[in-house]
This record gives sequence, structure tokens and C-alpha cells, in this order.
Amino acid sequence: MWGPNKYEWTLMQFATAQAGIILVSVNPAYQPNELDFVLKKVGCKALVFPTQFKTQKYYEILKQVCPELGQSSPGALKSKNLPELSVVITLDSKLPGTFQMADVMQAGDSSHKKQLQDIRKTLVCQEPINIQFTSGTTGSPKGATLSHYNIVNNAYLIGLRLGVDTMQARCCLPVPLYHCLGSVAGCMVMAVHGASLVFPSLSFEAKATLEALSQEKCTHIYGTPTMYIDILGQLDFDTYDLSSVRGGVIAGSIAPPEIIKKIVNKMNIQEIVVAYGTTENSPVTFMGFTQDDIMRKADSVGCVLPHTEAKIEDSATGETLPLNTPGELQIRGYCVMLGYWGDINRTNEVINDEKWYQTGDIAVLDEYGYCKIVGRCKDLIIRGGENIYPAELEQFLHTHPKIHEVQVVGVKDERMGEEICASIRLKAGEECTAEEVKKFCKGKIAHFKIPRYIVFVKDFPLTVSGKIQKYKLRERMEKHLLV
Repeated sequence: MWGPNKYEWTLMQFATAQAGIILVSVNPAYQPNELDFVLKKVGCKALVFPTQFKTQKYYEILKQVCPELGQSSPGALKSKNLPELSVVITLDSKLPGTFQMADVMQAGDSSHKKQLQDIRKTLVCQEPINIQFTSGTTGSPKGATLSHYNIVNNAYLIGLRLGVDTMQARCCLPVPLYHCLGSVAGCMVMAVHGASLVFPSLSFEAKATLEALSQEKCTHIYGTPTMYIDILGQLDFDTYDLSSVRGGVIAGSIAPPEIIKKIVNKMNIQEIVVAYGTTENSPVTFMGFTQDDIMRKADSVGCVLPHTEAKIEDSATGETLPLNTPGELQIRGYCVMLGYWGDINRTNEVINDEKWYQTGDIAVLDEYGYCKIVGRCKDLIIRGGENIYPAELEQFLHTHPKIHEVQVVGVKDERMGEEICASIRLKAGEECTAEEVKKFCKGKIAHFKIPRYIVFVKDFPLTVSGKIQKYKLRERMEKHLLV
């Protein structure tokens, strides 16, 4: 499923699960190279998308990696580059080589219903049902593979902690469905607890979210810190009636305490909770309680969810650390993914023999069970809730003919949490501008991965052994940019 938040996204999520088909969530911002990689990695047999969204012309992008599409009969695609892809379904326009969703909806008959019922009897809850792609440190995305058991239980426990099981909840969902936060904490919570879902817009728009909260009398809202910052920053914010909104979730990246205080005080969402997790953990492992005081909400990601184990470990020695001591956060339980699709080596790097998942995040657990995330082991940038791995960008930028060496770091940003900064050494005798580099990126990598800051440098801070010291480079860039 490749596209923004639409009714059909949710329809496909549940239809595939009932039929025992694995749903692959594809980022709607993906460009040809990224789409090509994920379709090949998983061996997708079918692809569903709208013809266009904003500047993304999905059909045209697919034709770049699958040129036979325009000359194919619907359902009978034979592609040299993508040999396993045979079915292409568009949500709107009827285009050469594709089925239209409306036609697919009318194609079933009673024999198909019997076939579906027979399939459902064979399904096992531990089987894979969803593949969520998350960027990889080696430059290629990893397909976190989740089971029915993973996501149904996680959604059940999220709903209990959030309190939507005790009321006629109406949840406003501006977060993307291709992320676990949208598909599990949104769609699955809706199904398990009987909540209503409201999609304010195809992709996040602060004004549309405020209008949905007000007009649809929503009781809850999900969002990343960046989304809440944009909502609170609307000039006409005070004209909207948010009196129906009781609770919500803030997740996706570390939430600044001041933002949580503003959500409670200015939006009057008294039951807002912070949630923490990773795609590999279905996704939520820690979550606050609705009755926590504002200091607890602002200073932690809450307590571990039921049926989930957590520990803090010294990543160098493997020793379990005492309370109030920072170390790597590790998770074990029903929520841990089955593994990375088709990649046993990378799976074994993060899940050990005792089934502990290594998050790569540095955290502290206190004597009451509350967790505080204090840093990251992994070289990861979280920009407005999007995970971006510098190695992926560095590998791509190295393909620019004028670039000799490039290092990518995250620099502090008040709105996005972090922004991408590329420090570039040019080849001898070359001249280049920041705009030239950005133009090179456009259409080749997803828009959210294009560096906001491009700084041309003569050298990088090095260790004695010649390794680049990224933390010193980050400090240098922040000083240079005065962020």
C-alpha cells in the first residue's frame, strides 16, 4: 500500500489481514530508487496507490522502475525488473495496465466469499501480516515484520492505557498510516476498542486538524511533537472549539517538556500521554497514564506496557544496570517483531539469543518504573517523527560528481526536533552551491531526507586513529549555524 491517509488504506489493511496477505507499508514520499528497493526486497505481487498526491505522480514513478506497465493487461504485468509484481491497482483513475479500486470492489462473488472463509480457518496468529520499512544504517531500508499477535495485542494495551475502552471515543488521526503509530495505535485501536477514526487530511495539515477536532467533536488526538507545535502555532488557534478533546498521544520523537505543558494548558488536553516505542516493537512499549501529573508527563515516556519486559544494559559489558543509571534500553515480550524480512544477519544484530530487542536508545528507569530517554546509541536523526539514518544520505550524496567527502548530522531545531545538516568537502578545483546539491537530491530521495543545511568544509574533526567524531562535528555545525 503506497499513498497518503485515505479510507482505502484502512480497507486494505483489514482486507489483507482477513485473506492472509502480508501488507507492506510504503512511504508515500518514496522516489523510484526507494520504491524499486522495497518491492524487490519483499517480492511484492501487488501494488495499490492513488494516481497522484501533491507533486508525487505515483503511476509515473512506477513506470520508471517498471516500463512495461503501460503496455500490460490489468493483472497480467510481466516486468523484467520486478518479476514478482503482477497486479497494479489505482484508487482513482483507470490507467493502462491497472485495475481501478472500484472495479476490484465489485469483482467478488459468492465463490470468493467461500474461498475467503476457508482461508481464514487456516490463519495462525503468529504468522507475518505487516511489513513496515524503516531506514537502515547501511543505506538500505529494513522490513520490520509484524504478526497478528504483535499488533492486535499492542493495540489492545494502547487502548486500555489511553482509556478509549470506557467511552465512545472519536480519535483524530493526522499521523501517517504507513507508520506503526497510525496503523496500529490508530486503525487497530479503532477495531479492537470500537473507537471512531477521523482523518483530517490526506497528509498532516495543522489547520485541517484543528477543524476536524472542532467540527467532529473528537475526544482524542494522535501526533508527533512537530505536529503539536504546528497546531499550537496557528494564528487563529483560539477561534477553534476544542472542548470535546480529553486525551491523546504524543509520540514519534522525544517531546520537549515545554510542548507537553502547552498541550495541557493551551489545548486543555488533560489526559495527554507520551508514548515511546519502535517499529520493531509493534510499536509501543512505554506509555504514560492519563492521570499522571504534568511533571511526570513532561519528564518521562511513562511506564512499560503490560506483558512487556524492559531492562537497562551496559552495551559494552552486557551487564544489567541498576535503577537511575543510563544505559541501552532493551525490550522483550509479545511485541518484539518476527525479524527483518529476508535479513537474518540484521535481525540477529538487534535480537539476541534470549529474545531481547536492543533499541539502540539510551534510557534511565526510575524506582517507580518510569522511563526517560536521554540519548541514542545509534547514529540516528529524528526529524519531525521521521527516522533518518545519516549513512543512507551519505552514500547517496557521495554519488554527486563534485563531492569528495560528506558527513551528515542532526542539528537541534525548535520545530522539527532535529534538522539534517550535510557537511561537504568538494573535490579539488570544484565549486558548488547548496541549491545545486538540493536540486541533485530532488526526485531521487524522499523530500524529508533532503538536508535543510548544507555547509562546505575543509576538514572534519578526527580521532587519533582517523575516525570522524560526529558529536564534535555536530557541535561545530550548531555553532556555525547558531541553531
